[in-house]
Amino acid sequence: MGVDTLRNMEKPPDPTSAAVAADRVNFFPGFRAGLSGAAPRQIPYVIGGSGPPLLLLHGHPQSLIIWRKVAPVLSQHFTVVASDLCGYGDAGKPEGGEAHEAYSKRAMAGDQAALMQALGFEEFSVLAHDRGARVAHRLGLDHEHRVRRMVLLDICPTLAMYEQTSMSFARAYWHWFFLIQPAPFPETLINAQPDFYLEKLMGLRSAGLSPFEPEAWAQYQRHMRDPMAVHTMCEDYRAAAGIDLEHDRADRDAGRKLAMPLAVFWGLQGVIEKCFDPLKEWARVARQVEGRSLACGHYIPEEAPQALLDHALPFLKD
Repeated sequence: MGVDTLRNMEKPPDPTSAAVAADRVNFFPGFRAGLSGAAPRQIPYVIGGSGPPLLLLHGHPQSLIIWRKVAPVLSQHFTVVASDLCGYGDAGKPEGGEAHEAYSKRAMAGDQAALMQALGFEEFSVLAHDRGARVAHRLGLDHEHRVRRMVLLDICPTLAMYEQTSMSFARAYWHWFFLIQPAPFPETLINAQPDFYLEKLMGLRSAGLSPFEPEAWAQYQRHMRDPMAVHTMCEDYRAAAGIDLEHDRADRDAGRKLAMPLAVFWGLQGVIEKCFDPLKEWARVARQVEGRSLACGHYIPEEAPQALLDHALPFLKD
């Protein structure tokens, strides 16, 4: 099943339509929706609030609406921009390329840098979760003079996680090793029962499905039911297991580290806490890092929004 076949399957709603934009804004009262960039790499976003700019990046298999519980408070202190990552949500879904380079974190970070430039923000801070935090890590390396402060949620550096893979980690993060299989193997299986895949991927975590209210869950289902989105999500993981590791090793060999102040938070009931030493691993790739575990699992912005605000806001406002 090639990319053209995937594109010709049942069409998802047009991300440029007023109805889809209204769906996004409904989760963010007082915000407005926009679309940046050109097809096939257009990036949907919502923006609201006032003050210094703050970019919010989501994880897999979600979209910008993961920030719905914290954005109203953040917007009292910042001009908040929450965007979809390329290949996710209602963002553009370009072909990955032979080395999956369209979904390298370098390319995905470039999308977000261009978005903030288009909005007139030369410098900004970043709050990012899961895959978005991996994009943010690369954003901070490739565009270090533009990122003022950075908060990353529930990850360790990609290179460290692959190089330290254990049986415990592989069992818990089975999707890392499933999604990187050559197309169309994982795509075919997921597309057979996308709702089942989504329920198991997210519901088998420590909090189950309780953090996701029906309206948000319906949005996650909508995206997972798009065969092209399934393919591009897989391309993101394929890039992470290939070209991204090349970029990360080049940085390690050159001694390049994140230069901006970095805070990392992770779930006490999550896999990062169980399998890694987050502060130790981030200290290897950042010049200054602080952080701690929070009393929750993986989906911090949805499971523990107040705890996240309590710890991230003082750091971001400093």
